[in-house]
Amino acid sequence: MNSYVRSKISYLGHFVFKFHANYSKFSRYSTHNLNALFEADGLNALNLHYLLQTCARERSIEIGKLCHGLVFQSGLHTHTLTSNLLINLYSKCGYIDFARQVFDNMLERNVVSWNTMISGYTHFGNEPEALNLFVLMHHEGVSVTEFTISSVLCACASKCAILESKQLHALAIKNAVDANVYVGTAILDVYSKCCLIDDAFLVFEEMPKRSSVTWSSMVSGSVQNDLHEEALFLFRRAQRVGVQLTQFTLSAVLCACASISAAIEGVQLHSLLLRVGFGSNLYVASSLIDMYSKCGRIKEAYIVFSDVEDKNIVLWNAILAGFSKHACLLEAMVFFEKMKQMGMSPNEVTYASILSACSHAGLVDKGRVYFDLMMDDVNVEPNVIHYSCMVDVLGRAGLVNEAWNLIKTMPLKPHASIWGSLLGSCRTYGNYELAKLSAEQLFEIEPNNAGSHVLLSNVYATNKKWQEVANTRKLLKDSGAKKEIGKSWVEVKNKVHVFVVGDRSHMKINEIYDKLEELGNEMKKLDYKSETQYDLHNVEEEQKEELLKYHSEKLALAFGLISLPSEVPIRINKNLRICGDCHSFIKSASRIMAREIIVRDTKRFHHFKDGFCSCRDFW
Repeated sequence: MNSYVRSKISYLGHFVFKFHANYSKFSRYSTHNLNALFEADGLNALNLHYLLQTCARERSIEIGKLCHGLVFQSGLHTHTLTSNLLINLYSKCGYIDFARQVFDNMLERNVVSWNTMISGYTHFGNEPEALNLFVLMHHEGVSVTEFTISSVLCACASKCAILESKQLHALAIKNAVDANVYVGTAILDVYSKCCLIDDAFLVFEEMPKRSSVTWSSMVSGSVQNDLHEEALFLFRRAQRVGVQLTQFTLSAVLCACASISAAIEGVQLHSLLLRVGFGSNLYVASSLIDMYSKCGRIKEAYIVFSDVEDKNIVLWNAILAGFSKHACLLEAMVFFEKMKQMGMSPNEVTYASILSACSHAGLVDKGRVYFDLMMDDVNVEPNVIHYSCMVDVLGRAGLVNEAWNLIKTMPLKPHASIWGSLLGSCRTYGNYELAKLSAEQLFEIEPNNAGSHVLLSNVYATNKKWQEVANTRKLLKDSGAKKEIGKSWVEVKNKVHVFVVGDRSHMKINEIYDKLEELGNEMKKLDYKSETQYDLHNVEEEQKEELLKYHSEKLALAFGLISLPSEVPIRINKNLRICGDCHSFIKSASRIMAREIIVRDTKRFHHFKDGFCSCRDFW
């Protein structure tokens, strides 16, 4: 704040009072002419308005109250413009109740008064009151503007109020403001957040003018609705038309790259970030770490983390989550201690990452230590994710009954991930009663999730209870839930090649099968045998071996071997958990072919090299 403002504020010191406690008293003061009152000092209405605007811009509430005192002293509290500035001041400073008090006591309001008050409610998360005020405004016959509609649409977006959003869209069309870039952006944003992404795209394509915020909202909306490839396509379109890139757009695109493991696009985007100067932005840096981690490049993720000087808790959590996914337990534990030494307090996300790392490494004692540490941390509120991680820690280590006892005593209602963890552990360790109980809970919580039926069927199949398998599969069929087909894919020369079990559709399928045959023969020389216990069909051993031979991850591996240079790691993605036989097969292949192979399944990354896996055969 400049010296002129400070000098005037000093002059106004004798007008200090607690206006909110004496509002009605001061509102009875007679009107004075401010220009005449302070003519000798050079302070006039324009100067006072300037002071109010400056206080709002700099969030200076105490000085703003001094100015409000002068407003009453001068009688300007009856002026609409001055009251609007006061509403803006209190809204910007977070004193929304004071702003409403000024609003309610206005003798005459204009559209700016209503817009400022609605915007204040929306900004500070009181969406219901923003909507109520808009309805009142409409009933009083005040003409709405594009600013009104865009503010109320923001409130609808926060509450996913679909019906109200559509009504506002209709009102925008009726008032001929739907072509306004702010209104159009607000409409597509609310449709995206309400999962009406097709409607959002229609609005986007019909907009006569789009801002960088419009493009950013559409890219973010695509990511939120799992349309990751569409998000990348939109980003390329934005680049072609010369849209100014923002940190929010780039972070959204990085999220899209992370979700589909588009490593090449991610690396290119990283180069772009460095060129435009966003490389050190904390928001972007955390997205970069997440992208590299999810693309199987934990070393690059660590380099990004190391290059940022002033790290915040989000950045620490991002690298911890990356270490957890890549089975880097030692690094995760070291960084957990290091962040505390740096003065960073672990939060809910931090504990979820470190507990997940312990579960994937089978370290029960360490898991208990971190869980107890979290329970004693007064700044952290344990949630279902933490209990799910701890159930996973115990269940994976075979302590299924202890995991069940934890579920029974937890103060929160278990959700699907907890029952899923218990059911998965029951499959591994053969606890039929708990498996059935877990499955029943999952059927109730997620009736359309076929995975629960499949897991229960696998529990029975593992122990050759074929009648129960048949009953479970019939229950799955009757439920109408659709089983997800296992897929694996590998990217070669900017093209993604997708495989399913027994696939014969690929243009190079004969070469792929020949490569698998060659690999199989080499493995037989090392006394490798298929682990037929992982095929859960009621057939003979020879037939099981044949079924296991052409799993999707093996086909993706063979294609990678014949398509990529020997010095390039083969990166395979899978939409389900990798099976035990494929895990052993790829371990052996990494030694025979002297190749680094990275497999990302739904749970974690497996880094295969020289016949070993980073998970140490515990996953």
